[in-house]
Amino acid sequence: MKRFSGAKGVLYVVATPIGNLGDITLRALEVLKEVDVIAAEGVNRTKALCNYYGIKTRLRRFNQHNQRKAGPELIGLLGSGKNVALVT
Repeated sequence: MKRFSGAKGVLYVVATPIGNLGDITLRALEVLKEVDVIAAEGVNRTKALCNYYGIKTRLRRFNQHNQRKAGPELIGLLGSGKNVALVT
């Protein structure tokens, strides 16, 4: 991923496998490794996926219960130039 000086962060929407962890795409793995934060509804499942592939990116819970607080925080990260992956 290229980063441009002064550019805002990028939000990536990344599909993750429902069952078999091997069903994820190479592009999805690349994004998850390169972003600054992964926002996930199911942190435990996403953590298992990251552990399986050796991804060390910071996880942030983002779901219907915390979206009013977490949403502005994620927007702030993007505004400061950080890249965020929202996993589904």
